[in-house]
Amino acid sequence: MVGIFSLVTGWPGPSGFGSSSTAEQVTQGIDGTNLTAIITGGASGIGLETSRVLALRGVHVIIGARNVKAANEAKKTIFTEIETARVDVLELDLCSIRSIRAFADNFIALNLPLNILINNAGIMFCPFQLSQDGIEVQFATNHIGHFLLTELLLDKMKNTVKTTGIQGRIVNLSSIAHTHCYKNGIRFDHINAKDGYNDKRAYGQSKLANILHANELSRRLQEEGVNITVNSVHPGLIMTPLFRHSAVLMNFLKFFSFFLWKNVPQGAATTCYVVLHPRLKGVTAKYFVDCNEMTPSSYARDEALARKLWDFSHKLINSVSKP
Repeated sequence: MVGIFSLVTGWPGPSGFGSSSTAEQVTQGIDGTNLTAIITGGASGIGLETSRVLALRGVHVIIGARNVKAANEAKKTIFTEIETARVDVLELDLCSIRSIRAFADNFIALNLPLNILINNAGIMFCPFQLSQDGIEVQFATNHIGHFLLTELLLDKMKNTVKTTGIQGRIVNLSSIAHTHCYKNGIRFDHINAKDGYNDKRAYGQSKLANILHANELSRRLQEEGVNITVNSVHPGLIMTPLFRHSAVLMNFLKFFSFFLWKNVPQGAATTCYVVLHPRLKGVTAKYFVDCNEMTPSSYARDEALARKLWDFSHKLINSVSKP
């Protein structure tokens, strides 16, 4: 368990790592040359650092990005440092079901293996708006987009496990904000309603959904006997473009909780640890903070709620999908 003392001081937890550990430190000595990873939002912030460190460890990184030009610039930055890096960019807009399906088709057409899927991209504290598919934008981007993407790529991951014998790993980036959601966790009956919308709770709802998705997918894969783990992580408080919709909150948090903030290399550490470290082999349906397991909220541990969200997500996608 990770206590507030460890969080503030950076003191290592049982894993040997803590809040001050960097992505390079937690992956030191790990060889990923036989691995291929997809990361959404891998062109900026902690996503870019995750892409860089995975490439540094020899992983073939596929960046899914809405802004392909910016992603290609990020790719050049990685190549400047790591001449042997294997990085490719594919367009992906998680707000668009059509774009998600196109990304999956384009990746599968490359005939590459898929060992790691990092559902990293996200938006935060947005004013109420609907996606082009008519879904509340934070729920659409942070949960539904990744839910569908994971489903579309799952057979590829299963086949990779079968042919290589290497365990697959899926990581959902959640947040400690999952504890600050709506009453009853998810507004199933009002998911797209403007009435009662709160940008902070909508974000918390989407981050709760990330954990529930990971846990339910893990349960299903274990029932099938498939060697793929699914975990969720809280990267920590990092000053990234995610805060662009809430400058006042950002300044407030910076002033009153300066000792809790991480830099980007520290923010990418938990993701890199969970997807690469051999210690995590076989570990699934867990929630990690500062590279150590932590107990999430009671809603996040609610198996019935996870199953309900799973069914709800399928129905929502089917209701807006065009033939």
